Amino acid sequence: MERLAVSLCGIELDNPVIAASGTFGYGYEFAEIYDINCLGTFSFKGTTLQAREGNPLPRIADCLGGMLNAVGLQNPGVDEVISRELPRLKQVFHKPVMANVSGFSVVEYAEVCRRLDEQEQVGWLEVNVSCPNVHGGGMSFGTDPCAAAEVTRAVKAVTHKPVILKLSPNVTDIVSVARACEDAGADGISLINTLMAMRIDLKERKPVLANTTGGLSGPAVFPVALRMVWQVSRAVKIPVIGLGGVSCAEDVIEMMLAGAAAVQVGAANLVRPTACRDIITDLPRVMDKYGIENLRDIIGGAHG
Repeated sequence: MERLAVSLCGIELDNPVIAASGTFGYGYEFAEIYDINCLGTFSFKGTTLQAREGNPLPRIADCLGGMLNAVGLQNPGVDEVISRELPRLKQVFHKPVMANVSGFSVVEYAEVCRRLDEQEQVGWLEVNVSCPNVHGGGMSFGTDPCAAAEVTRAVKAVTHKPVILKLSPNVTDIVSVARACEDAGADGISLINTLMAMRIDLKERKPVLANTTGGLSGPAVFPVALRMVWQVSRAVKIPVIGLGGVSCAEDVIEMMLAGAAAVQVGAANLVRPTACRDIITDLPRVMDKYGIENLRDIIGGAHG
């Protein structure tokens, strides 16, 4: 449906709904439930240079309005993703996919991106400098504008496809980090990742998560994410992808009015596996309710 179509870094999407990394696996699991080609696209599981087992259990905890996770980037490593996961994905998803990349050094980020950039199925590289659940990597790059810019420059030097920097909300000035990435050559900004949080087991009198802290996601973080999308989209000229607590079509519209060119759906996929499909199906109804003819026309529409 043309009225739902948007463009992301020069690539056309049938609609702005993107399943977020870490909540959609490599796609084919969800393809057993519904035709995932209805998505604008999706961002596959965070990929590192070497295979990672992730953090020890327990690494998931419930909380009011959302959930905490400290999975710790469990993945089979980039070579296994290229040789095994992408061919399986190609059988069920026939659009460009977003590759989510994590690393523990600038060199590692660049090397993983270089290898994934060569894959035909990959449309965008989403560089995650914001994971709060690993030590010595991830968020340590995303909380410092200079470090985030260094990663951006290194990745851009070895790739040809659009590079989107996924930023951490665990900072005092999100705009300075976003601007540093833009100045270093980023093609887009994705925000927000999870907020650092924790729970304590009253009976055991110790943290619920083995990692002590984890990332808070779900509806509770939506207002924080919306505020940061608003701030960053007003400060940069490159596209912004909004995510964080999005769970319905109304949330998508709100994110786009705040300045998002596309919107990712994360934790909702874990609660309701058909969440993305349901949101896409409901978008025309919500657009009609609020007098919206085309989604392209409302991006940043609340800025005045």
